[in-house]
Formats: sequence, structure tokens, C-alpha cells
Amino acid sequence: MAVTEFSLYSIGINMLRQKLADRFIEFVDDVLTAGQVRLLRLGLPDMAAIAEAARRFGFGFDDAYQYVAAEKHDLTLVSFDADFDRTDRGRKTPAEVLEEPPVARDKPPPKPARPRTRKP
Repeated sequence: MAVTEFSLYSIGINMLRQKLADRFIEFVDDVLTAGQVRLLRLGLPDMAAIAEAARRFGFGFDDAYQYVAAEKHDLTLVSFDADFDRTDRGRKTPAEVLEEPPVARDKPPPKPARPRTRKP
């Protein structure tokens, strides 16, 4: 298992914003220091691949970063984000990895209805 440095920073930002600094340190110790989860980092040479993935799949920087990290290290993406379904790599949901029944959030959200325009 692996987590990107980008994801670690995002978790840290959210936990510290919620005043959970001690819990963040516990998380890092449990998952990365004592756990068997690798920390992945993309470097400057990978930025072109991130930009290309963003263009190719219509991703924002965050999803493109995760996609390129998975591609570079030949990993399976595990995510609730159905945007990865339209890529070559696809994704697995957490429920699939844990071999649990799927939950509603494992499915892509429905597309919003288009507003109807009335002709005069």
C-alpha cells in the first residue's frame, strides 16, 4: 500500500484546520512510521505527465497527481472518485478492496439535470 505526499499534506491540512494536530501525528506514526504504507512523491520531471493527465482526462491537479503516481509506480487507484473510471487504469472502490458490499458513495453521483429553456 502507498499514499502520495500530496494526500498526506491534504490530510494534514484538514486535520490541523479541525484542531486535530495530535491525531494527525498519531496518524503519521501509525500509518507511515510504524505501518507498512509507503510514502510516494512525484518530482519535477513528473510535472509534464501531471499536466498531460489533467488535459487528457479533464482532471484537476489533485486527481492528475494521484493518477500519475499510480501509473509511475504501477499501483491500483483506490478511491471513491468515479472520475478515475474513465482512465486506462480505472479504480477500485474501498469496498472492493476490503471485499465489502458497496455503499452508495462508491457509485458515481448522478449527473445534474439540464435546465430547460422555454422558447417564446
